[in-house]
Amino acid sequence: MRKLLLPLLLLSVVTMPALADEALAKKKNCLACHAINKKVVGPAYKDVAAKYAGQNVVAKLSTKVMKGGSGTWGAIPMPANPQVTQAEAETLVKWVLSLK
Repeated sequence: MRKLLLPLLLLSVVTMPALADEALAKKKNCLACHAINKKVVGPAYKDVAAKYAGQNVVAKLSTKVMKGGSGTWGAIPMPANPQVTQAEAETLVKWVLSLK
């Protein structure tokens, strides 16, 4: 029984941060316009991660999450999300950028 619990515990520790950040994205209504693997209204999160790979853009994208933006991904602007705090925006952006 103990041999089974250790791999399950390790798996939960490895996947928990990703699930927690996805939960935050759901809570803050980000997934109304975005999805991880496909374009909805806004770009797929994996496309965002690919576009900004290797760049130091957490502060820039966190501001866009909170205040909105336009022009980067087409004609449809991203509205401001005033319910998202700076810390939450940074958590969301780091999660998005970690997606492969």
